[in-house]
Amino acid sequence: MKYYDKLIFELSKQGRTGYSLPQTCSKCKGTEAIPAGLLRSKAPELPQVSEVDVVRHYTNLSQMNFGVDTGFYPLGSCTMKYNPKINEEIAAMPAFGGDAIYKGIDSALAAITGMKHFTFKPCAGAHGELTGLMIIREYHMSRGDTKRTRIIVPDSAHGTNPASAAVCGLDVVVVKSNVNGLVDVEDLKPLLDDTIAGIMMTNPNTLGLFEKDIRQIADLVHAAGGLLYYDGANMNPLIGTVRPGDMGFDVMHLNLHKSFSTPHGGGGPGSGPVGVCDKLVPFLGVNVSGFNGNFGVILRAYAYILMLGRQNVKLCGKLATLGANYIKESLKDCYKLPIPTVCKHEFVFDGLINDGARDGKEGAATLDVAKRLLDFGFHAPTIYFPLLFHQAIMIEPTETESKETLDEFIDVMRKIAAEAAQDPDILHGAPHNTPISRPDETTAARNPILKYWDACAC
Repeated sequence: MKYYDKLIFELSKQGRTGYSLPQTCSKCKGTEAIPAGLLRSKAPELPQVSEVDVVRHYTNLSQMNFGVDTGFYPLGSCTMKYNPKINEEIAAMPAFGGDAIYKGIDSALAAITGMKHFTFKPCAGAHGELTGLMIIREYHMSRGDTKRTRIIVPDSAHGTNPASAAVCGLDVVVVKSNVNGLVDVEDLKPLLDDTIAGIMMTNPNTLGLFEKDIRQIADLVHAAGGLLYYDGANMNPLIGTVRPGDMGFDVMHLNLHKSFSTPHGGGGPGSGPVGVCDKLVPFLGVNVSGFNGNFGVILRAYAYILMLGRQNVKLCGKLATLGANYIKESLKDCYKLPIPTVCKHEFVFDGLINDGARDGKEGAATLDVAKRLLDFGFHAPTIYFPLLFHQAIMIEPTETESKETLDEFIDVMRKIAAEAAQDPDILHGAPHNTPISRPDETTAARNPILKYWDACAC
């Protein structure tokens, strides 16, 4: 085992220390001043290591992580864009007034989205979804419209949409997609009655396709007395180009930790502010949190918006869309493209055109492609989602990636496709160059080992 493969407990040597504390002065009582009930009965089981061991341990751990600062992160459905470091500097400054920041970003987001006002209480996107649905429910209840307990969700939606609706006490009704991957308007029409509270949509949708019938859908839902909810997870290609409010949406959430560049690797922190149209402003006070979300995230997002300014904000969506279409068109002869049309910020392949399966030999699957990408220093795209396609590979570059980076990714994807056609076993064994290869992800999720002492034999 190499030095840097060892856990810090395995580097421990009895009596070794990495610090030196001064002797207790004669005026101090040391631990005598601490109440007996707060003292340990025995020393904690901490590793005994030198300072250099500690430094190397944490440095090596950091190098095992993958983030947008270390490489291309084309994670479809979860925009992973570069986080400008000026945002970090500003967020670390102590002299900001919260009220002024909230007022400023409220105005900026309202202008970008076409909403009237935002609440910043939701701490993440799913929290924002729940908040928006609670606003919709409260709106109908205030009008005595108590029968509206059902929410329409497209079959291509993010999984959080039906989950949030269920938590809010609403029943989910699924509307199907047509052969072009868009909401089937004819399937929607029979679903609209006086029990429908609204419809949850993202536009572009989870396939990266713009819902071109959105105005017709909005008119149909509004005519039936329902409201339109916009899932802002896919807002990145629209920033500065199209506003959800102008499409007819009444309430929406934004993922500041996606579209507005703030860090969100490792599960947080996030921010999911919710914006509403004029008639829903009185319901913005719905009680979902005791404070205004994660202030540091909000401050970073506001710094990002101000840094870009009105003119450069308009480039975000256009460049993100350009990059996605460039990759799609460059790889569609190697990977199956189920819907061959112009996409927005992301697109979906349905596995390899030639996976190498022949004479009873197992071919390469989407999982194999994702694992092999790790050997070339790229993070894998989202796989097996959306569920509309069996071998889905969802790819989303962002506007901050250069053409050279996109070209390198395209070259690697083509190389992997060639390997799959010639010798899929290369992919079956991937990754070959990472600290670990293929863990049992199901067992790791259901029965995680989080402590060293549970994992060792002692």
